[in-house]
Amino acid sequence: MASEKSEFGPIVSSGHLASGALPALSEIEFGMIMLNHAFSRWMVRCMSAAGVPDLSPIDILVLHNINSRNKPKTLADIALVLNIEDTHVVTYALKKLERLKLIKSGRRGKEKLVMVTEAGAEACRRYAAVREELLVKSVLATEVSGETLSAMAARLRALSGHYDQAARAAASL
Repeated sequence: MASEKSEFGPIVSSGHLASGALPALSEIEFGMIMLNHAFSRWMVRCMSAAGVPDLSPIDILVLHNINSRNKPKTLADIALVLNIEDTHVVTYALKKLERLKLIKSGRRGKEKLVMVTEAGAEACRRYAAVREELLVKSVLATEVSGETLSAMAARLRALSGHYDQAARAAASL
């Protein structure tokens, strides 16, 4: 396998970006690109199989976040947890989900809160069942341990901090 790498170079989407001091970072980026698109496709098709078609990946992430822990959320809560900088993206998703009666809004003082409706919670339960049957069983069959997946997740979250910091630095140029 090492000879393949030396003969063909790293597997990346942009060879010119892999020519710097850390070509492996370009390999990670290509993997994230592929994973992001595959995950987005999966979410949309899984939610459709669960009976709720025509939601975007962001809509689905927002719905699951609102359903999480069965407590009301603010726009700021959702944007923070999902690491979404443009709150308009979340606002649009909230309007769509409310129009579909998957969430409802309320108030705590001056603060607007959103919470999942029974229809939204049921959609999330069906999504979880489809996910368990089609995705979790498949991943379990690879014999990748939960500990390995948790370690990978921790490293991806840490790496996201480096990208966020670099984005802030680039914005100041």
